[in-house]
Amino acid sequence: MNFKAIALPWRYVNVLDWQLARRLRPHGRLAVFAHEFVCFGVKQASACLFGGLMVALLLATWRWYPADAPLARYDFLTLAALAIQLVLLLSRLESIEEARVILLFHVVGTLMELFKTSVGSWEYPEPSLLRLGDVPLFSGFMYASIGSYLARAWRLFDFRFTRHPPFRSTVVLAMAIYLNFFTHHYLPDIRALLFVALAWLFGPCWVHFRVRRVHRRMPLLLGFVLVALFIWFAENVGTLSKAWLYPAQRHGWHMVPLGKLGAWLLLMVISYVMVSAVHMWPMRSARRTS
Repeated sequence: MNFKAIALPWRYVNVLDWQLARRLRPHGRLAVFAHEFVCFGVKQASACLFGGLMVALLLATWRWYPADAPLARYDFLTLAALAIQLVLLLSRLESIEEARVILLFHVVGTLMELFKTSVGSWEYPEPSLLRLGDVPLFSGFMYASIGSYLARAWRLFDFRFTRHPPFRSTVVLAMAIYLNFFTHHYLPDIRALLFVALAWLFGPCWVHFRVRRVHRRMPLLLGFVLVALFIWFAENVGTLSKAWLYPAQRHGWHMVPLGKLGAWLLLMVISYVMVSAVHMWPMRSARRTS
């Protein structure tokens, strides 16, 4: 199979985009805006490819996976996630550098899963072979899908920033957030302070993103909140499909409390800092050697 051919249709998409722009331009600003909005949706769908496929697999396997299949549902999800990741790499839709960061986030997420399941924060009710303790390995890919989205969106939208905080400061914040996910079970929860630090560091920052030719801008914090909201929706899909359950959902499903949105917002910062290391480190190195 020629995996490079998977990325080839994007050349035709670019040609179609150019032709549509030429035809819609005489119809006024509303038509141009509608065209750019559709392009924005297409790029977002492409950036969400890994995460979207994983969420679709959660629903599909919950609805149709045979109960008597020789391969456990969780193990099937793990193998499917590996296959998707391999296709993304071979088709060059994902770079080796991005894959390394996503792998690191998989490890970071799995470590947190091991701890959280041990203290009863949530559970995985189904059996499987591919697991560490009470944690099936597919769960790490759910965290990795966040990193995959950020890495792909960064490239597709050509992110640029104004008033971005120093990288070292963001690393310190990410480490404090990660530690608090563990320590708040035994020590005072410093989440409120972390939110204050997040607003102080990233509040002045704007992200500039290019949909077609012109860069638009929005507050980076708003982008974090919007992505965290979509993660919260995906989490509801995960619990609905019984891929994992919170203690209050053992006797019947209900939506995950909106308060969990704050936890996902903080987790977004960890993902963002990891991905930014790939994109910003070359620029910092170039400045030091120039």
